[in-house]
Amino acid sequence: MNIQQVLTTTVKAAVSSIYNAELPSVEFQPTRKDFEGDITVVVFPMLRVVKGNPMEIGTKIGEYLQEHVGEVAKFNVVKGFLNIVMEDGFYQDFFKSIFNEEDYGYVKTDTTNAVMVEYSSPNTNKPLHLGHIRNNLLGYSVSEILKAAGNKVYKTQIINDRGIHICKSMLAWLKFGNSETPESSGLKGDHLVGKYYVAFDKAYKEQIAELVSRGMEKEQAEKGAPILLEAQEMLRNWESGDDEVVALWKKMNGWVYTGFDITYKNLGVDFDTLYYESNTYLLGRDVVKEGLEKGIFFRKDDGSVWIDLTDEGLDEKIVLRSDGTAVYMTQDIGTAIQRVTDFPDINGMVYTVGNEQDYHFKVLFLILKKLGYSWSQQLHHLSYGMVDLPSGKMKSREGTVVDADDLIDNMAQTAAEISEELGKLEGYTTEEKQRLYKTIGLGALKYYILKVDPKKRILFNPEESVDFQGNTGPFIQYTYARIQSILRKADFDTSTVSDITFELHEKEKELLKQLQLFPETVQLAAENYSPALIANYTYDLVKEFNSFYQQVSILGEVDADKKCFRVQLSKKVGEVIQSAFKLLGIDVPERM
Repeated sequence: MNIQQVLTTTVKAAVSSIYNAELPSVEFQPTRKDFEGDITVVVFPMLRVVKGNPMEIGTKIGEYLQEHVGEVAKFNVVKGFLNIVMEDGFYQDFFKSIFNEEDYGYVKTDTTNAVMVEYSSPNTNKPLHLGHIRNNLLGYSVSEILKAAGNKVYKTQIINDRGIHICKSMLAWLKFGNSETPESSGLKGDHLVGKYYVAFDKAYKEQIAELVSRGMEKEQAEKGAPILLEAQEMLRNWESGDDEVVALWKKMNGWVYTGFDITYKNLGVDFDTLYYESNTYLLGRDVVKEGLEKGIFFRKDDGSVWIDLTDEGLDEKIVLRSDGTAVYMTQDIGTAIQRVTDFPDINGMVYTVGNEQDYHFKVLFLILKKLGYSWSQQLHHLSYGMVDLPSGKMKSREGTVVDADDLIDNMAQTAAEISEELGKLEGYTTEEKQRLYKTIGLGALKYYILKVDPKKRILFNPEESVDFQGNTGPFIQYTYARIQSILRKADFDTSTVSDITFELHEKEKELLKQLQLFPETVQLAAENYSPALIANYTYDLVKEFNSFYQQVSILGEVDADKKCFRVQLSKKVGEVIQSAFKLLGIDVPERM
């Protein structure tokens, strides 16, 4: 138990006993550096239920705590702040209780309720880009955090493998490709298909310019360009099941999936199950018909079906076109229901989608709620902002977006350049260096993106992210490697925590206090769907460790018990860094 858990119950009991009042909650804060204390109880909020002088109230509660909580050594009151000093034994007992605990901070549970987290969900007409990277990192990390907080999690994506966009790539490949394949070109499959999507766009624009030069209005030219009309015809043929079109569609999508798999592996993300829009785009229409009968939806004069959400502060939303075809909302309704049919233990879903879709998900969740699905109460849109790069930092293959594979390679190269400048890798083989560069580069990328609140827009600077100082992935990785170096040098048994108590150094206590916060941080991160809470907790832990490392002798300590304890404390800090970074999908190197 951490200090707050130990004290909360007793502070409430004190208020009840002394003032015959019920305190709904207890507010804590770290004790200010200029006062003695390990934690501070803020008295002012209590004045809502207790009348009196804050100084006097604080003194009486402090006396009660000292009498009823053996771990409270002493206290002092400054104005409305009750500063409490805990016995050193409290921290040492806490450390003994967690030292051999594997995955300390994680909740082990056999829950029957599952959460499905959707992320990535790319189109199959081009490679993954920088926006997909933030999406994948957020979705994967939130999945791991939810698991660590005691949830069963299914990781999924819905692949947008149908529609006019994929037909554009297919048509361009037929026209300009000369039967080029990933094998013959040496290109990853997703890059090859993306190349022909760009080729289509180039030809389309040339045709528009040609038509306009002949006197056609631009809008008319955009609709009537021959290559676009051919793509639309190809889409109709695909929907009608034309054998040749379907065979080409399967072949080119297969190239893309192979390419995506390589990117996902390099990025370190995975999925438990996949959904394809080609299988889900017809879902939802039957549900709309049922909703019509129940009066949840209504039909307009042209035959289209809508839902009126004006009473909820939204507007009217179409769910079926007048010709009976579905819109994206219809598909999303049907897909959500299908997922619960496929996995009956699902009791909630998290959709990792950019903030431009905020309104869409408000409507989707409200419709599912009106349709009466109990799990609709547990739906969350993990909305996130755009990622920008400083101009000129990196060129992409297509010149318009930053390619995910290019960015991953660039990060490893940036890590290599900075590491070589620092000269920290003497004695490493070339292979070891390359592995380390990738670990540092990916760690830098992931940490830089995940340390920011998902809702905020990010300006991502590759060089800044690989800095070995400050709130960065490499700084934390370097501290972990430093701890491993200490453990390698410790030539004595550190497997058992001693029962001998001794006076703790202030820096040891600060580290132990930080370790106490980890389980609570995991729960908060899960409740808020925020990897940023884990990232910034880890940075605070590392700062405390480095302060401890600089001010307290570890291997140079003459007292054998203290030396052993400090090595063990370092070991546990390393384990928590590793556990926290695992939740972010970041590896930690043993040497650096």
